[in-house]
Amino acid sequence: MTTRTGQRQLRLAALFPGVGTTTARSAARSGSRLDFASVEHLARTAERGLFDFLFLDGSFLAERFLAEGPRPREHQGQAHDLDVAGRPEPLTVLSALAAVTGRLGLAATVDATFGEPYELARRLASLDHLSGGRAAWHPVACSDARTGENFRHGGRLDRAGRHTRAAESVTTARELWDSWAPDGTPRPFAHHGRHFDIAGEFDVARSPQGHPVVIQADDSEEGRALAAATADVVLTRHGSPEAGRAFSADVKGRLATHGRRPEDLKIMPVVTFVLGDTTAENGEGAKGLSIRQSVTGTTGRPSFAGTPSEVADGLTRYAEQSAADGFVLVLHLAPGGLDDFVDRVVPLLQERGAFRTEYTGSTLREHLGLPLPAVKIARKVDGHEL
Repeated sequence: MTTRTGQRQLRLAALFPGVGTTTARSAARSGSRLDFASVEHLARTAERGLFDFLFLDGSFLAERFLAEGPRPREHQGQAHDLDVAGRPEPLTVLSALAAVTGRLGLAATVDATFGEPYELARRLASLDHLSGGRAAWHPVACSDARTGENFRHGGRLDRAGRHTRAAESVTTARELWDSWAPDGTPRPFAHHGRHFDIAGEFDVARSPQGHPVVIQADDSEEGRALAAATADVVLTRHGSPEAGRAFSADVKGRLATHGRRPEDLKIMPVVTFVLGDTTAENGEGAKGLSIRQSVTGTTGRPSFAGTPSEVADGLTRYAEQSAADGFVLVLHLAPGGLDDFVDRVVPLLQERGAFRTEYTGSTLREHLGLPLPAVKIARKVDGHEL
């Protein structure tokens, strides 16, 4: 999307990382991992900043850390931990956030390797209804055997098995969402595949977005092909505009094969940021590093450091090089890690015409400028009209 002056408008999202990432939590402010007030503060701040969505990253992988307990660390006299284990199931959290927000998109990592597509599709469609069309999901293929043992005897699946099962799970969920007729009545459903052989009737009406927004994060050849065919948003970790531009051109160049347009897929690098009142405060000297600065230097993600004006300039320059449609900001401090950005950077982006000054739609697809999925034409399977 561009403004009347030709300035490209950015998409913005906030990522609250999960297990295995460097999330610093101030002991005095964060409270328990089960404390809803912490994530509620992040969501309200993101909505106040007119962000497209809040993304809770964390799947069943968190469960493997429960027996070991949290791993507190200390850095420059402040307590923090590196594993957000024990956090409640993310779709449940998003359902609660739907009641305290009105426009913010609500996204979560949802494991597609375990469980059944019917149950997964039902929960996501329900969230889309409860939120008025703001649901999004990031399907992942889990490789953790200990987690798998919670679902089957001999929990580990090989790479081919877990990826094909996850892909078929997503495909089947989409078929379930499309099984309702345009007039709002359910139709018989049947899917016969390698991993799932199911038939019946989906019991949740077509949701406000048709399908919840699908987010993907996979830079492999297989992942690029899947993104071009099915994803709405792709998260990347390319450290330079040149690499980001090459990735964007490659993936968007594949869209026409699937009858899609370049604007039907949003490329959003996952980035870190560090704000200071002066450029000197963001130097690389070890003595001047805060927890946020230390985290930025160790993740390998693109990072934007400097005064609010310098960070705003860096984000807009990156996007203007056709390297990104927007950015997903990693929040390393909870619950206040987003406040400074919303209060000090967002107004500058708005002054430049690079970011919205109000929500103009109510659904996440409208925020992102994405089309509604077309309802599939009815067809016959085993004598049933689908």
